Amino acid sequence: MLDRKALQALGCWTGYRLERVEWPQGDSRTLSLYLKPVSQIMYCEQCGARCQQIHETTVRRVRDLPLFEYRVVLHVPRRRVWCERCGAARLEKLDWLGRYQRVTERFAKACEKLLQAASVQAVAAFYELGWHTVKSIDKMRLRARVAEPDWSTIRYLAMDEFALHKGHRYATVVVDPIGRQVLWVGPGRSRETARAFFEQLPEGVAERIEAVAIDMTTAYELEIKEQCPQAEIVFDLYHVVAKYGREVIDRVRVDQANQLRHDKPARKVLKSSRWLLLRNRHNLKPEQAVHLKELLAANQSLLCVYVLRDELKRLWFYRKPACAEKAWGAMVRTGSAKRDRRLAKVRPALAGLLARNRGPLPPSAQYQRRRRYQQHDQGHQAPRLRVPRRAILLPQDPRRVPRDSAMNHFFVHATPASLRRMLPAGPLSDARTALSRPADWLVARFPCRACHRRPSSQSQRATSRRPGSPRLPSSCPE
Repeated sequence: MLDRKALQALGCWTGYRLERVEWPQGDSRTLSLYLKPVSQIMYCEQCGARCQQIHETTVRRVRDLPLFEYRVVLHVPRRRVWCERCGAARLEKLDWLGRYQRVTERFAKACEKLLQAASVQAVAAFYELGWHTVKSIDKMRLRARVAEPDWSTIRYLAMDEFALHKGHRYATVVVDPIGRQVLWVGPGRSRETARAFFEQLPEGVAERIEAVAIDMTTAYELEIKEQCPQAEIVFDLYHVVAKYGREVIDRVRVDQANQLRHDKPARKVLKSSRWLLLRNRHNLKPEQAVHLKELLAANQSLLCVYVLRDELKRLWFYRKPACAEKAWGAMVRTGSAKRDRRLAKVRPALAGLLARNRGPLPPSAQYQRRRRYQQHDQGHQAPRLRVPRRAILLPQDPRRVPRDSAMNHFFVHATPASLRRMLPAGPLSDARTALSRPADWLVARFPCRACHRRPSSQSQRATSRRPGSPRLPSSCPE
């Protein structure tokens, strides 16, 4: 067994000495160490002034780092001194034990290191501590590492919800998309939750907000318009595309399936292809990609709305709102009257989607990572991100974004003439008429040079495009 001198040397409890040791008996694994104050020089924990008078002494049980297989519990006489500078009784200042703490500083640091790789519950079970004790240690660690945001420099916000637990329990998080810092987290996802964030803002901050990126939650939008009427509301690309999938692609699929009531096998194929149509093409398995190709080749209406989804994604990457609005008009004209009614459901989100072209809100981190992975798979070195005017974070080569979209399989090597031959007469005659104007179709297919910086000269455009792809318009369609 270790003697008291060895334990005293290992403990390094400044201002105290080890008076008595109680080794565990039987099945107990707790090692009790009784300390006694020996220092006559005491300092106030509040102001640091030197004190001479002891007001009272209480014994506190404190956990220290485990020793071998034993839990170590310290019995510390905690002295309260009378501070003449403060004019009140204060705790004595100790460098190895914080105010009101039940664990030593080194034990807290050990928990902090473990919390970087494990959950609060796992650390509490490992050290046999209470969950709330470990949680308070984690909060102190976060306060020390995360600085208070500088509200004077914040001009843009991003607001979203996330699930807390099962059972539809949500919370709202507000972040700074430019500084990439979490600003606020609150329970719930209602309008009252968003109001609580704006109420705690310092004076004048809400008036300086220029743009807020949100999903298509009405509660967030209404509260932002009330608190920050001058701010642009930018809809997230993912939620706009998801709305298009639910209310356009899915409804066209259902309508086409209802027309095949007499052909039950074909109707079953259409009804079971919902997630195949809504999923991104690069996430499909090889057999699913073959199934999708056969499905779209057999149904021109689904092919049209499937390709228009990629054109909708393209709107988010335009730098000029006028070009994006022009492309939206071309999208609406490229379809039948029934699909125009479907697209009208997405029209309310157009303003929030085009607002992205006026504000320097960066693309999502998921998009940036996906671009790096795609370029790595293609054998290219991932380019470094640059910061152009107004701190817009875009890939180094933005014009490559549409090349990797799902429409490449169908339209990269197609021309307006070939598309007119693909679309049958009858319900899709409007689409054939729209495709008879190649310039309008190219607005939706290609961005202008000012938006995506295409090659300027005609020879460069001819050499840069893929074989069989349509030529670019000679000027910006504004």
